[in-house]
Amino acid sequence: MTMRTLLILLDKEFRQFVRNPILPRIALIFPIIVMLVTPWVTTMDVRNVAVAAVDNDRSSLSGRLLQKIEASDYFSFHGLASDFSGALRQLEQGKADIILEIPEGFERSLLEGRPEKISITANGVSALKGGLGAQYTVQAVAQTLREFAREHGAEPAPDAIVVENRFNPTLDYRHFMIPALMIMLLILLCGYLPALNIVSEKETGTIEQINVTPVSRFIFTLAKLIPYWIIGVVVLALAMLLAWSIYGLVPAGSVGAIFLAAALFILTMSGIGVTLANGSSNMQQVMFVMLFIIMVFVLMSGLITPVESMPAWAERITRLLPPRYFIETMRGIYLKGATIADLGSNYLVLSLFAVLFNTLAAITYRKQR
Repeated sequence: MTMRTLLILLDKEFRQFVRNPILPRIALIFPIIVMLVTPWVTTMDVRNVAVAAVDNDRSSLSGRLLQKIEASDYFSFHGLASDFSGALRQLEQGKADIILEIPEGFERSLLEGRPEKISITANGVSALKGGLGAQYTVQAVAQTLREFAREHGAEPAPDAIVVENRFNPTLDYRHFMIPALMIMLLILLCGYLPALNIVSEKETGTIEQINVTPVSRFIFTLAKLIPYWIIGVVVLALAMLLAWSIYGLVPAGSVGAIFLAAALFILTMSGIGVTLANGSSNMQQVMFVMLFIIMVFVLMSGLITPVESMPAWAERITRLLPPRYFIETMRGIYLKGATIADLGSNYLVLSLFAVLFNTLAAITYRKQR
């Protein structure tokens, strides 16, 4: 009798699973996408390190050094800058990850046995990419200098390279990850909570009390979004307070600029959550779909691994993900001291995402009277 009951229950569970319009698709598509995409986008092998060069020597050796950088698969050579300040602007704008500055008279000083020092300046916002990018550059330069010294019968020059890390001098990985952890909190809380709230009301039947009232879909959507917008702002403020009190990390830029970007991102995530909840009939559906979306956001938005190190097709996809723009904004303000004007395009894109997903949240809510 017990075995028969178990078989009946198993049959019921399988039938219920197969008849569900969403779960079978998730069970099939989710592992396929994860297995195909994750090994590519989560690689710790940093590539496409953008290098801006300042060649004050204009010698055959300096040209050889630049050719070595340009020929490497690990670098993306962005050409010569007229001076260091021009290259530094590229670094501040995120167009370059490394500045290679070759001093005047470097080849002559190397042959005379008193070499001037080559300067390598790395963008330390991403501790991983900045650190590894600087190491790659040091290795490429050192190899070229050894080859040059052997060809001219000279001794390899010790300590001919000096490395400086901008925006995060010690390459403290916590400075890179703490803003990311704040973003993950907002993704989880402001995406999951409104979705679970609406679906739980559907399951208990309490949402029917709203459906029979004359409340419009837009008012209903706002009533679901505003509480989580407030919660998200409070959570971010608490996280920033903890980052300051425990790790000593304070924003290099304006706190107001951070909260403005956060407000737009919170509205975007809440809109995504409400939209998914409107199309879900139970807790399982909305949780699985939200989990899938959050994994894509975490793995492909630059939260953990640099976007520039991903394949070109994956990098294009990241342009459709809202967290990418919020991550760039948070790290830019926190570590570089960037302003709203510097990150204006990111604010514009976040605003468009907020309008899009909140409009979808209102449109997809169907009142059943």
